[in-house]
Amino acid sequence: MQHEGTEGAGADLPRAAAAPAAARGVRGATTVEVAADGGLAAAVEDATAELLGRMLADNGLATEDVAAAIFTLQDDLHGVNPAAAARARGWDAVPLLMVREHGGDTRVARCLRVLLLVNTPLPQSAVRHAYLRGASGLRPDLAAPSTR
Repeated sequence: MQHEGTEGAGADLPRAAAAPAAARGVRGATTVEVAADGGLAAAVEDATAELLGRMLADNGLATEDVAAAIFTLQDDLHGVNPAAAARARGWDAVPLLMVREHGGDTRVARCLRVLLLVNTPLPQSAVRHAYLRGASGLRPDLAAPSTR
């Protein structure tokens, strides 16, 4: 959540001054696109940073509002770790977990998914989920366009 005196993304989100923060889930997914001049690890770092940044910005959150993050990867992304990428980008105080999907939805190649557990006064119905790049069609019912 945006803290007193901060501006920027999410500053215009509705605030319930007396509402206590509750744990909410924020879902996100993106695809990892490897550039001709880059490797898979660098592409995962970029995709992770973009996805987490969008999820925080769209919900008016800061990393200190995140209770935990759970990443999942498909078999085609084995050998990389988005949790390590997040830690390298300042998420070192957030409990992070990376698991490899076994079976599951493989409609989208090189798909990185994340579930953030956050503390926020927003009701679950106001939470904005982020589905970026090739993952945008996975849950169009949850993925609202970024408006903040």
